[in-house]
Amino acid sequence: MSQKTQEPKNPAFDRRSFFKALGAGAAVAAAPVAVTPAAAVDPGKEETKARYRETDHIKAFYRVNRY
Repeated sequence: MSQKTQEPKNPAFDRRSFFKALGAGAAVAAAPVAVTPAAAVDPGKEETKARYRETDHIKAFYRVNRY
């Protein structure tokens, strides 16, 4: 019995060339297009005030979990 090797139907687009194109596309997509400096934002008084309050249920949580 002779074994016949199956030729790909479209040799221009085989699995190896597909992954080459996929890798090249990922490299192009990952390249930064334009780099701009980050803008500083002033959070204001409302966002910088202290929000943590050690209430009774917080103290109970610490006591139960031995923190």
